[in-house]
Amino acid sequence: MKKTTFLIVGKHAVLEALKNPSRRVERVFLTEDAQKKINRENQNLNLFKKVNFFYKSRKELDNLCGRDETSHQGLVAEVEQLEEITLKEFVAENKKNNINLIALEDVTDPRNIGSIIRSAVAFNIDGLLVKERSFPSKSKLLYKSASGGTEHIKIFKVSNLNSALKFLKGKDFWVSAFDVSASKDFTKNNWRGKNVLLFGSEGYGIKAKTLENSDFKFKVDMNHNIESLNISNTVSVVCHHIFNTIK
Repeated sequence: MKKTTFLIVGKHAVLEALKNPSRRVERVFLTEDAQKKINRENQNLNLFKKVNFFYKSRKELDNLCGRDETSHQGLVAEVEQLEEITLKEFVAENKKNNINLIALEDVTDPRNIGSIIRSAVAFNIDGLLVKERSFPSKSKLLYKSASGGTEHIKIFKVSNLNSALKFLKGKDFWVSAFDVSASKDFTKNNWRGKNVLLFGSEGYGIKAKTLENSDFKFKVDMNHNIESLNISNTVSVVCHHIFNTIK
């Protein structure tokens, strides 16, 4: 049975999808100028050789983007979802000594999630856990904000986050919650081993029931002029530190 398709937009999102042999790209809509520029920058790849592409005006691409008002940069692609493996399959198959996963509870803004994915890929995070019912998996804004990162990270959509955390704890993962109530600076921790980095929504943080499944609570230390960082900035700071700690 053929999978349903959806649109992604933006130069990096579309190009990384075209480069990914695991991603089926049905069609690409683009301006002639965009194609010339891409061919100039990727002369050895011939990215459009095996894909149906159609020239469109910028206005026509604006209409394809709809109400999202996402900057398409002259490129829109119709794609299928990637094949997914389950969290259990990933844990069973992954034999690395150091594994870092990000878990998001009630983070729903596509821009924030996209930025988190971008940082996660940049700093070698192994996977992202999200609630299936609240994850905007076909959002143009998410793909644009991720800047192609969705092609390079495993995203585990789970029906129950607490059950997933309990499962991971049973597989020797430490769950570290980043919460405003924490007193311990996360940079003082030894991040080698198997870790789940748990983040909650900007409005409500991590739910009390979910916090019960964490082994540690950490804060990102900063001066008192700003109460907190944007969730995507917080994730980026944490991932960058862990990346430099264990590389």
